[in-house]
Amino acid sequence: MNGADRPVAIITGGSQGIGAGLVTGYRERGWVVLANALTIKPSDDPDLVALEGDISDHATADRIISEALGRFGRIDTLVNNAGVFLSKPFTDYTAEDYALVVGVNLAGFFWLTQGVITEMLKRSAGHVVNISASVADYADSTSPSVLAALTKGGLAAATKSLAIEYASRGIRVNAVSPGVIQTPMHPADSYAAAASQSPLGRVGQVSDIVDGILFLESSPYITGEILHIDGGRTAGH
Repeated sequence: MNGADRPVAIITGGSQGIGAGLVTGYRERGWVVLANALTIKPSDDPDLVALEGDISDHATADRIISEALGRFGRIDTLVNNAGVFLSKPFTDYTAEDYALVVGVNLAGFFWLTQGVITEMLKRSAGHVVNISASVADYADSTSPSVLAALTKGGLAAATKSLAIEYASRGIRVNAVSPGVIQTPMHPADSYAAAASQSPLGRVGQVSDIVDGILFLESSPYITGEILHIDGGRTAGH
C-alpha cells in the first residue's frame, strides 16, 4: 500500500532525538514517512524513506519533495524539525557559525516549506509544523544564544504569517516551542541545571514533543499556534 490512500509526512532532522521520535510516532499512526537528515541509516520499512542531504541546500529540498511525490504521490504534513543550536556570547560568533545556523534553521525551513506548500495548494489541504525554541521568548544571560533567538524567533513569526496567509486555502501552520529536551543535542551533565530552572522540576522528554505535535496533527481547528512545551518555563518569565 502506498501513500495514495494514506497520509504522508516529511520530517527533517529525522535521524535522532525528536526527529526519530516523530518518525516512530507518525508510523505508529499508520502514516507513510520520508525522513531527512545530513546522515541517516537506510530503512527496510517500505513505508519509511530515509533520505540523506543537507537541508540548508535548496537542491536537497527539491530532492525531498520529488522523492515524496514520486514514491507516495502526495504530501500531507511537513515537520521542520532539523535545527542547530550554538550558545555563545554575541561577539564570539563567527561567520561560519552564522552561516551554519541560518542555513539550517532558516534556509532549510524556507525552501522546503515553499515547495511543500506549492504542492499542498494543489489539493487544498496540508499541515506544516515548525520547531521554534523557548529561548526565542525570553532571554537568559547565563546562556547567551542570539542566533537561536534570531532564527527560532523568526520561525515563530513566520508560523503565524503563513497560518493566516493560507488559512482560507486548507493549509494549517503551527509551531512547537520546546524547552530543554533530553536529546543528543544537550550534554547529559546539563540536565540537572536545566531541571532546576523548570517549574515542573525536570527536563522534557522526546515523547513530550512528539505528543504535542501529534495533538496539533489531530486538531483541525488549530492554526497559527505556538505550543510551548517547556515545563512552564516561558510562563514563569
